[in-house]
Amino acid sequence: MSLSLEIREQVRQRARRACEFCGVSEVDVGGLLTIDHFHPQSKGGSDDLDNLIYCCVRCNQYKQDYWPTCEADPMLWNPRQGNTSGNFVELEDGRVVGISSCGEFTILRLRLNRAPLVEYRMRRRQQAEQTRLLQRYRDLVALLTQANGQLSDLLLEQQQLLQEQRDLLRFLLEQQE
Repeated sequence: MSLSLEIREQVRQRARRACEFCGVSEVDVGGLLTIDHFHPQSKGGSDDLDNLIYCCVRCNQYKQDYWPTCEADPMLWNPRQGNTSGNFVELEDGRVVGISSCGEFTILRLRLNRAPLVEYRMRRRQQAEQTRLLQRYRDLVALLTQANGQLSDLLLEQQQLLQEQRDLLRFLLEQQE
């Protein structure tokens, strides 16, 4: 059965237009991603929203129609049912490491440490750092602008006080004469 445009858009919006497995966005790939059945239809999966995953072509290709056939088979991480923090950790070098058997299997099955993804994560990390530094720079400029305004006000006030002192001194000198 084909999914309606409304369902497709719901899945897409829920995923924030990014692969729910690897995080690559529509902007990164230059187009729409695919909708995959986490529990494949060929293995009894349904069109229920919780079974639909928005994913890139590569993750979909590597996942194929995998579904464990017995309890001993490893389970893939389901983005609809758990967060990444309990299954994966991103290292400084851009690679991800599984911290659960499910996470380890998902990394291997979907090849989440393939070179383009590691590079993507590093680029994303650098962009986040650049954005953070730019915001810090903007905050500092705003603080300096505010401080300059306050200094300018103080300078004007000091000039007025000096003028008042001059006027007072002149008055006093004139009174002494």
